[in-house]
Amino acid sequence: MSAPGAGVLERWAVREVVENWAVWRDAGDWERFASLWHPEGRMMATWFQGTAAEFARVSREGFERGVRILHFLGGSAIEVAGDRAVAQTKMTITQRAPVEGIECDVVCTGRFYDLLERHEGHWVITLRQPIYETDRIQPVDPSRPVVLDPDVLARFPVGYRHLAYLQEGLGYTVKDDMPGLTGPEVETLYARGAAWLGGESL
Repeated sequence: MSAPGAGVLERWAVREVVENWAVWRDAGDWERFASLWHPEGRMMATWFQGTAAEFARVSREGFERGVRILHFLGGSAIEVAGDRAVAQTKMTITQRAPVEGIECDVVCTGRFYDLLERHEGHWVITLRQPIYETDRIQPVDPSRPVVLDPDVLARFPVGYRHLAYLQEGLGYTVKDDMPGLTGPEVETLYARGAAWLGGESL
């Protein structure tokens, strides 16, 4: 266990990056959002997998079209090893859109799993991989229930099946093997984080 106070400032700086990501992305503050990423940073999400620069571009385009994918953060567990860090942060993702003709909110609860490094004197994100633990769908108007296709719903992991249903209905190609609360995908992610702290490259 670390000595009391050891690494507190580093963990605080990492947490600030995580918090700024959610605030600046959801607010459409794209210039400052770009500053949070390593030049070779990558983003993994249900609807997007690729470079941070491309993620910022498509997120901005969606924002300007009225797409609203919002984030709320909880507590963080942060490990720092020299100029590298792994942060796990409890979060919810909320997206509002029509589902089967009914306006709905989907709320997905999970964790952001971030690999970070110190680059040019500042902590930045090298990889963000959400872990999708559970989700639910709710009509905005509760008097108008939504009827889902059970076959479509069953194609996706339990942790984000309602989010995937909504996003696929909007025309996105949704990745169907993202990490959940348990299983080989999340165990592989944990091993990747440990290797990152140990100095291995991505």
